[in-house]
Amino acid sequence: MDRLALEFLLESMSNWRRKLALLGLLAASTLAGAQLQPRLDNMTPAVALVPPSMITPARPPCARPVEVFDMDDYNGPFNQLVSRFSQRIESTTVHLPRHHSDLRPCALTASGKFHMFVESTADPLNYVGAVWDATTAQIDRDDPSFHQGPGGFGKRYAAAVTDNATSDFFGIYLYPSFFRQDPRYYAMRQGPAQARLGHALTHRFVTHGDSGRLMPNYSEWFGAVSTKALSNLYHPGNPRGFGPTAGRVGFSVANDMAWDVLREFWPEVTHKLHLPFRSR
Repeated sequence: MDRLALEFLLESMSNWRRKLALLGLLAASTLAGAQLQPRLDNMTPAVALVPPSMITPARPPCARPVEVFDMDDYNGPFNQLVSRFSQRIESTTVHLPRHHSDLRPCALTASGKFHMFVESTADPLNYVGAVWDATTAQIDRDDPSFHQGPGGFGKRYAAAVTDNATSDFFGIYLYPSFFRQDPRYYAMRQGPAQARLGHALTHRFVTHGDSGRLMPNYSEWFGAVSTKALSNLYHPGNPRGFGPTAGRVGFSVANDMAWDVLREFWPEVTHKLHLPFRSR
């Protein structure tokens, strides 16, 4: 009797196991079916699941500056010198065609500013200008510890080249990249001469940021101060102190303002000299 009861009990447990396995299989099938056939009215569009920070806004259109001076059309005297001088002016000047007057110029990247710095530093006109600066310094006996003669001239020439390189580094690359400013001059080139002159003279105080908005020209003043402060290291004859350094900074800014005036009225200069300046 005990043996029959034990067999019955074992058979009943086996039946319950099969029933539980069947119920588990049915439940799993039901859940899988529910996942494969979701309700459409409860679905959320996929775009709503993307965080706003991951959505890149469309960039506003911008215009590339046009080339307005082509030296291939010029066969006059001092062809190479005039070509180099014109390229130096035009490479740092922004002017757009009239049909793009409503668009802002495309901003320079940090690498673009560095490329402009390298081009400016390697420009042969820098070395020609350094000869002039070294000659005037030799005549005025600046930096007396350099002495006179060829040796003194060589030291003054090296100092002048270094002045140009540090000025370009701070004013074209480092500070414009840090403050996100455009180191180029935005030419007006239309309107009364007095308004254009005022526009050129104010550029060293107000400039364009990479966003296209006007902002104080931090790059100009920080660059001038850094250049003149650094020059004290290799110009032993420079008077020290706030006053002399401020005077050298002011002279540097005034020189840059003169370049901006030349950039603004460069079309008139080229027309006067019969150079191939293209109409805008």
